[in-house]
Amino acid sequence: MRVGLHVSISGSLSAAIDNAVERECSAFQIFTRSPRMWTAKDISKKDAQEFKDKLSASKIDRLATVAHMPYLPNLASPNSATHAKSVSVLVKEVQRCGEIGIPYLVAHLGSHMGEGEEKGISQLVKAFEKAAEVKNDVTILLENTAGQKNSVGSEFAQWSEIFSKLKPKNRFGVCLDTCHAFAYGYDLRTEKDVSETFKKFDETVGFENLKILHLNDSKGELGSNLDRHEHIGLGKIGERGMAAVVKLANKKDIPIILETPIDGTRDDFGNIKKVKEIA
Repeated sequence: MRVGLHVSISGSLSAAIDNAVERECSAFQIFTRSPRMWTAKDISKKDAQEFKDKLSASKIDRLATVAHMPYLPNLASPNSATHAKSVSVLVKEVQRCGEIGIPYLVAHLGSHMGEGEEKGISQLVKAFEKAAEVKNDVTILLENTAGQKNSVGSEFAQWSEIFSKLKPKNRFGVCLDTCHAFAYGYDLRTEKDVSETFKKFDETVGFENLKILHLNDSKGELGSNLDRHEHIGLGKIGERGMAAVVKLANKKDIPIILETPIDGTRDDFGNIKKVKEIA
């Protein structure tokens, strides 16, 4: 089983590996820079080499490591200035992942800002194909959304439609977030629900394209469109559903990343322990 958390890079990029190892992770996710800023300091050759060396020395499989896009970019934006800035960040993040040897970059699909799904999808395709011009082996992963107003890529069929437009195919994959899927309306509360939902996923998007699973329980009810993550087994999906998803991911050998809260109820260590228990 390859399972881990989104871990902090506070202090240095390579500190993320220390944080992952401390939490007994066999996978992890990071931001390569502050997620709340448009600009970032370049990664030095020394920092990049230190990250790669420390990862090689750990027992964590490089193919179970992933970076996440910052919060500010909106790749579906109809505003030309915002779209250009967002594409610039995406391109830079693909480059940064290549520099430190991380094979996957997860990207949110964004909002069409009321200009319609067709416009949003067109903007997304332009953004992703521009990023695919970067000459490295980083795979860009499209993450499903929770169905918030003006968002795209919540329904499996539409997510698949966006994915099918992208070229070259070997530069793209998907990341499924369980909280987002549930919040949109895909039931995951029982083993039967999980089986039926992932059957729909396989028929539309395809398991062969699923490279990373974001395992998050949901604070919101089924179909609420509320993107609020809960501790594993303590949300509206619940322990039975979470266990069924974990077992399916393990069977398919898909790395699992948790993006769960840290609070008085449970911390990172507790959530990782819970996933291993229900597996």
